Parts: sequence; C-alpha cells; structure tokens
Amino acid sequence: MTKKLNLKLLALLFALFAFTACDDDDDIIPEEENEEEVITTVKLTFTDESDVETVFTWADPENDGSPVIDDITLESGKTYELSVQLLNETESPAEDITEEVEEEGVDHQFFFSGTAIDDLITISYNDSDEDGNPVGLDNNVTILATGGPSVLTVILRHQPDKSATGVSDGEIDNAGGETDVSVDFNITVQ
Repeated sequence: MTKKLNLKLLALLFALFAFTACDDDDDIIPEEENEEEVITTVKLTFTDESDVETVFTWADPENDGSPVIDDITLESGKTYELSVQLLNETESPAEDITEEVEEEGVDHQFFFSGTAIDDLITISYNDSDEDGNPVGLDNNVTILATGGPSVLTVILRHQPDKSATGVSDGEIDNAGGETDVSVDFNITVQ
C-alpha cells in the first residue's frame, strides 16, 4: 500500500511540475508586433469642380529605392478635391493599403508640407476618424498662385498625437508617432 501511495504522490508531483512548467512558457513567447506595411506606391488624385480626375503617382514597385515620380501640374483658378491611395506592389495583385489606413484612422494621419504649401496651394482635411480628428485620405486643395516647380511632401504618420497643438490643422511638428511613408512631388500651378 505504501508503494502505491508513493507512486500516486510521485505522479501528482510530476503532473504539478509539468503544469507549472507550461505556465513559464507563456512568459517567453514574444508579443506579436504590429509590423509596418510596405508602401511602394502613393497615388494622388486631384478632381476639379467639373469632376475631371488627374492622377499623379510616386511609385517604387520593386521597393529598391529608385522611384518613378510624376510631376504635378494644376490649373490656376480651380479648386480640387485630393484623394490619396497607397499600394504595396511587391505583392501580386497589389495590396491596397488605403483600406487599412481608413479602418485604423485613429492611428494614422497624413501631413502635407514643402515649398508648395502656402506659396502655391493650401490643403485642408475633408475626412475624419471615429474621434473626429483628421486622417487626410480626402482633402480640399485651394490654388493660391501660379508658379513652380515647388515641392509637395506627403507624409503618413502612424500613431500621431492628434490632440497635440496644431496637429489637427496639419502641423507635423508636435505629432510624434512613426513615419509610414514620406514622398516628394514636384508641383507647378499654371
């Protein structure tokens, strides 16, 4: 009887050891990271008041650092709606990253800067996330003057501080977060 009791006690201790050893494994499993998306293409679609669309593209489909960039030409005296589309063309078919940015709008915001801003054009947000803060997938463009070429920089930030001073007005200085993409276009207003 003592032998059976000892075997049961030994089996119980072994089971207890195995159970607690499994608990320790949970501590060494790394947390899943939110990987950055690969963005190889930025498409800017300018739609004038007559619903004429013109698309300008920054594209590096091989993701090798040698992009092909369209020069933007806009017409004086017009107003435009500007929509931004992001693609990952390293996949086939190309993955539309725009949908993810829209779904995770509270974690994303576009910023527009460069020498073109306030010299040739202004850009104001025409969309918002679920908290009422801007995202920048849809925007309004006002022509201020003719000239160029000037530079229009388009930056997408991941997890910016949208409540920081000036951020909701498109000022990137206090935004923080991480840059998902930053591209430059030459822009001329005729």
